[in-house]
Amino acid sequence: MVTPREHARRGSQVALRHDNSYGVIRALIDQGVIGDFRAPDICRFGFTPLYLRFVDVYDAVERIAAVIEDASYLDERYAVRSAVT
Repeated sequence: MVTPREHARRGSQVALRHDNSYGVIRALIDQGVIGDFRAPDICRFGFTPLYLRFVDVYDAVERIAAVIEDASYLDERYAVRSAVT
């Protein structure tokens, strides 16, 4: 976890570090979880209460855990870099 835990130092986003963060973000987009990649190794997710419900966050966390646990982010289709994630 890269995002500061202290509320006063954190914005409306959560940033996670992973060695293959680009592939993780691409795999998550295919799962319906929209985040973005920040070089060199950051997965960033924004949270806006006007658009997200508690259940949306819960579902996203479950999908993040599944993508990392099953290593689906290693699929070769997620290795090809696009200009934008």
